[in-house]
Amino acid sequence: MNFRNIKLLLLFLVISLEACAQLPSISILGDSYSTFEGYVTPSTNEMWYYEQPGNRTDVDDVTQTWWWQVAHEGGFRICVNNSYSGSTIGYQGYDGNDYSDMSFITRMDNIGNPDIILIFGATNDSWAGEPVGEYKYEGWKKGDFYFFRPAMAFLLDHITKRYPNVKVYFLLNSELREDINDSCIAICKHYNIPCIQLHDIHKINGHPSKEGMKAISKQVLEAIK
Repeated sequence: MNFRNIKLLLLFLVISLEACAQLPSISILGDSYSTFEGYVTPSTNEMWYYEQPGNRTDVDDVTQTWWWQVAHEGGFRICVNNSYSGSTIGYQGYDGNDYSDMSFITRMDNIGNPDIILIFGATNDSWAGEPVGEYKYEGWKKGDFYFFRPAMAFLLDHITKRYPNVKVYFLLNSELREDINDSCIAICKHYNIPCIQLHDIHKINGHPSKEGMKAISKQVLEAIK
C-alpha cells in the first residue's frame, strides 16, 4: 500500500470515528421487559431475558429486544441500560415487601449521560397491587414513595432536573390497571414528558415475545422520530 492510500485510509477511519461519536445516545431505565443477560448495567441486576430462555419466552438474542432494535433502526448508541427484573417505580413490591433497593427511584441517577432517556416502568407496580395514593408534586418524604403517584412524580421531577436538555419519554405498558394508566398519563402531562401508550403487544408469560418486542420498537420509534 502506497503512502497516498495510507493517508486515504486514515482519513476514512477518522471520518468514521467522528460519525460514530456524533450518533445520539439513549439510556434505558426499566424492569424485566428491558433486560437481557450481559447487556445491563450493573450486571448484578436481576434478568428476565437470557440466551437460553427455557420456556419463559422465545426471545433468545439481544438483537430481538425492543431497545436494541430502537437503537439499531433509529441510529442511536446505547449509553446505559439500567433495567432490573421485578422492579417497581415506588418502594412497595410484591406481597407488600420493601423493593426500595431495586426501585426506579434508587437507580435513576445511574443511567450515564445520554441524549435521550427511555423510562419503561409501572408494570410491576400494577401487578404487585401497589396503592396509587394521592397526586403529590413537591415536599416528598420517604413514606410517600410506598405509593405509586408520589413515587412516579418524584421520579420524573428528579429526572428532568438531573438531566437538563435531555429528551425524556415514558413507555406505558399495555394491559395495566386503569388507575396506574391514568396516573402515568396525568403525571407525564404535568412534567411535559411524552407518554408512549403501547398497544397490541404479544406476550408470553406476561412478557414481550419476539413479535411483541418488534411492536414495542416500532411504536417507540414512531414516537421519538
